[in-house]
Amino acid sequence: MLLGSGASTTFVRYFSRKCSQNLRKINPKVPPQEASSIAKNLYQIIKERGPLTVSNTWNQAKQEAGINGLNSKTHLKIMLKWMRGRKMLKLFCNHVGSSKKFLLSTLPEEVPVGQLNNPIELKLETQKPSLKKTKHMQ
Repeated sequence: MLLGSGASTTFVRYFSRKCSQNLRKINPKVPPQEASSIAKNLYQIIKERGPLTVSNTWNQAKQEAGINGLNSKTHLKIMLKWMRGRKMLKLFCNHVGSSKKFLLSTLPEEVPVGQLNNPIELKLETQKPSLKKTKHMQ
């Protein structure tokens, strides 16, 4: 059964585009300087202690790290969303059976230029096995 031409073009156009980014401004509900310092502290917690859930991040931030400026768990969630919008954090889902856990982690940092210029690694990556050697062995 074929779809009408209007429906098929709409269908193709809908699935050929990327999802739009969330362009809505996220208000961290604190002054920019304070939001920046809270974000740095939260980033350090998540970087040091690995992927964390929101509730574990709240426990670490309030009890162990003692971050000032976070008023509530809702405020923490707003700050985490603000950090995700600024590409500081990544949220991923760990799906096991019928349960899901949403974990926050830091984005991988860029490799320093000095590590890329290691001559041994470059030599191994650029060498390809010769086809002539394999033909002679057969």
